[in-house]
Amino acid sequence: MVDPRTPVLVGVGQFTERIDDPDYRGMSAVELATEAVRAALADTGADVAAVAKAIQVFAGLRQFEICTPYASAPLGASDNYIRSVARRVGADPARAVLESIGGNGSQKLVTEFAGEIAAGDIEVALILGSENGSTLKTFAGQDNKPDHSETVGGQLDDRGYGFEQYMSEYTAKHGLTGAPVQYGLLDNARRARLGLSVEEYRIQMAELFAPLSKVAAKNPFSSSPVERSVKELATVTAENRMICDPYPRYLVARDTVNQGAAALLMSVDAARKLGVAEEKWVYLHGHADQREQDLLDREDVSISYSSKQAVAEALRGAGITIDDVATFDLYSCFPFPVFVVCDDFGLAADDPRGLTLTGGLPYFGGPGNSYSLHGIAETVAAMRDKPGAFGLVGANGGVMSKYSVGVYSTTPVGWTADRSKELQADIAALPKVAVTRNANGAGVIETYSVRYDWPERTGVIIGRLDADDSRFMALTTDPALLALMTDGDPLGAAIAVKSTDSGNRATLR
Repeated sequence: MVDPRTPVLVGVGQFTERIDDPDYRGMSAVELATEAVRAALADTGADVAAVAKAIQVFAGLRQFEICTPYASAPLGASDNYIRSVARRVGADPARAVLESIGGNGSQKLVTEFAGEIAAGDIEVALILGSENGSTLKTFAGQDNKPDHSETVGGQLDDRGYGFEQYMSEYTAKHGLTGAPVQYGLLDNARRARLGLSVEEYRIQMAELFAPLSKVAAKNPFSSSPVERSVKELATVTAENRMICDPYPRYLVARDTVNQGAAALLMSVDAARKLGVAEEKWVYLHGHADQREQDLLDREDVSISYSSKQAVAEALRGAGITIDDVATFDLYSCFPFPVFVVCDDFGLAADDPRGLTLTGGLPYFGGPGNSYSLHGIAETVAAMRDKPGAFGLVGANGGVMSKYSVGVYSTTPVGWTADRSKELQADIAALPKVAVTRNANGAGVIETYSVRYDWPERTGVIIGRLDADDSRFMALTTDPALLALMTDGDPLGAAIAVKSTDSGNRATLR
């Protein structure tokens, strides 16, 4: 017996619309989320209308189209995404919450509202997310655009964009305006630490991700259900073109997708009253949320304290070790977030348990901030199929900036708070690297990426000044340096950097 306030996941749902589907509609973010929520309600096996009316909190993840204050949604959007979905499924929650950006948000919200249920503050909560990138791309530039605008009003706890945690005026000025280049810096820093060549590291990345594509090929919700070999992932071709060094396209999250997911949480007492069978219940055994230092402050950008501490704390809370985990779904927008967890916990690319249940962001699909909600949905389904087993979800946000973890099982367990706040103090106490904003003089390349996605191919550099070992950022279009960055190995290369009105510029010494 557990406390009747103990939170359990009782329903999960997913929906994917592929552009090559014969009935492709080009759905809105609201429509995609609605389909997923309907699936989650049906998954409870209880009276759908009664369950919908019992939901007190609808909490949603922010889509790309509403992730910035600087541009409006190209096809229009609801003024209250959360309540638009709620209205369509016959719900009228007391609270609607729109989470700030970050791929960790799905797990963070599950943990947050599970905690509120355990405290007796609420009894039923729904987490939802969707991404309509395929629709936006399909109708871009067309005259017959649909209008997805809606005005529903109502209460909304909008938690803001939160992108200031991932970039600054200084980093944006030096090319860090997209995820591939940011993670390229991290993966190349890891390559430097391991002492691998460009080719060796590309093979290692391909060996990590090829098994993910095999899972995606069998998942009916995948946006790209195609199994790809190590050679195919590692070979640069016109189709598998370079995006940002070190990534060819097949190693990058696929964000042009139409996908939605939802997860329904209840107290044990509410689940019983609403008639949800116990075989549907999945418990959150361990959980943790950790935040990394800002990118340029980190003493070693090739590692992640936040993921290491979050995974370790979630395992501790569950009372298990990594060897006891039966399934994993590790956030895989790029190789780096998977590598760091594997490095810290001794997981191999070919671990027989697998590192994903969905198929990973480049193959299953990368629906923005809501990817890990699909990972949670798959984990809940897997735990029902393996009663008593444990499944771990690792959700990553920003530039390896925030990491949230959940450990799930059908085994009944009471709610236990985690030590995330205390552990966060360990990260806050880490030393910080001195940064020189206006850099001049001799230096070396600490890590780098190359932006092939810009009109002019441009090198992006994090370096160290010879004079004081302070860190700086710089861009380069210097032919000699760019040639080394694209066709050779510039790690540790001697460069000269000069401050200009438009940022620091580097040349080969």
